[in-house]
Amino acid sequence: MLNDGIPSGPLPFKLNAADREVLAQTDEDFHLQTWEDLKKIISENRLEILKRRPSDLKRYIIWTTATKAEYGTIQNYILQKRLHWTPLPSADPSTGPAFTYNNPTPFADPADYKILRNDWPYGLAPGIVHLCVWTKTPIATRPEDGDVTPPSRELVELFVERTFTRRLEEVERKKAEDRVLWFKNWTSLQSVRGIDHVHVLLRDAPEQLLKQWMG
Repeated sequence: MLNDGIPSGPLPFKLNAADREVLAQTDEDFHLQTWEDLKKIISENRLEILKRRPSDLKRYIIWTTATKAEYGTIQNYILQKRLHWTPLPSADPSTGPAFTYNNPTPFADPADYKILRNDWPYGLAPGIVHLCVWTKTPIATRPEDGDVTPPSRELVELFVERTFTRRLEEVERKKAEDRVLWFKNWTSLQSVRGIDHVHVLLRDAPEQLLKQWMG
């Protein structure tokens, strides 16, 4: 065993230069990403610089190794243990799982998506919560880079506004536009490929609302 419990031998995913830099740090040296940091990163679409804390990244490597050994893939684990969704038997393994859905428009039917807390969030400043919205309905992306298309971006924006921003405003009776951010990783950055999902970041969200959103 090397590096505080990280197994020797092949790692469960390829580490990039930023990952290796993080692993060389301690949690005390690591800069927790603030709300202002996140706004800038997301507005500039520089999602590749979102990183986990050193201790969390080490634990994530260990967890991923064990989970792949038990379930074969992280995707299998998410489907079986977190989402409890069964893919269509006709799904093409090369393109990922497909599901029966009620509405072909993403986020149009609550039965077609599920909101969960991210089990392995990025290194965020206190008060910031990281949720994932998983959807059975595919979200259209650009083939050249895997980023969302303009119509998809508009769909997600509207969903996030009505689901998170407006609900915060209803409960707290004050504006909340600056307390909700979202992004969708390009294909190359996704740790769970094949199951469409959007990341939502919330600043100082009440626990009661988090429970409502996650059902």
